Amino acid sequence: MEIKDLEKTLGFQKTENFLRYSETTRAYYRCYYTGKLELPASYDELQLTEGDAEGCSLDEKQYDIFFYPIEAVATGTTPVTPALAQATLERILVVVPHEDFHNQEEAQGAHSEIGEAAATLIGFLTASKFSEEKYGSASGTFQSLNQEARLFLQKAGIVNSFYDKLSQLYASARSGKISEQEALIQKGELFTQFQRECSAITPAPASFNKCPAIMNNAGLAFDMTYTRYYPSLYGLYIAQGQDAKATVQAVKRLLATRPQSETDLRNALGAALPQQQMAPTSQ
Repeated sequence: MEIKDLEKTLGFQKTENFLRYSETTRAYYRCYYTGKLELPASYDELQLTEGDAEGCSLDEKQYDIFFYPIEAVATGTTPVTPALAQATLERILVVVPHEDFHNQEEAQGAHSEIGEAAATLIGFLTASKFSEEKYGSASGTFQSLNQEARLFLQKAGIVNSFYDKLSQLYASARSGKISEQEALIQKGELFTQFQRECSAITPAPASFNKCPAIMNNAGLAFDMTYTRYYPSLYGLYIAQGQDAKATVQAVKRLLATRPQSETDLRNALGAALPQQQMAPTSQ
């Protein structure tokens, strides 16, 4: 893929991802699930079972379920699946550098919530730069991809906010301050408000969904893996003058410190940024 040439220019180490096509692996079917009043911190804490093209064999009355047909998984030798090949150009241009960034030496072993935020940002920036060089700054492809990083920042603020609200609600139910039935009613109201706010993001993103793929605890916990630390890393991008190559190098240096917690990340960012330029980790 041509985009891999740009990755090298930006400072990516070479990977063997997306160099072959596989008809045998159409997609990676996963079923993430959790309790109706349980909200894990990330996809690592969700329960997981394999699904198939038909979906998940789980009880929807008992669990909040997220069925996810994944286009690509960062193995270092990930093929182009039919699911990825059939995606939009904008989606492909974001997914390839996102997965390739996961396989960078500095990103190996990164805490999932930090690693996903980093790969998400770098995926957007690489796709934008490639589309500018390949199709021109006046092209629709570049115009769409050039705003993805900023639009995802809007989504991250909304996702992080409702995660906090729902976490507090479930804590009230566990402590007995409110009944389970009342918690379920308030949960429905919050997810309705959540849907309304994320759906209002404009313009529409070209490579990701405005809202979680499914509006329940599993879908929210999954998306939170990508959004929790995204505002902080976006702040690093701003501090680098919104320069893609400089940001790739800055993020790699940050990940090389192996941050495993919010405190680790803030300390690493504090060493890289003036205090006033640090974005909050949640909104």
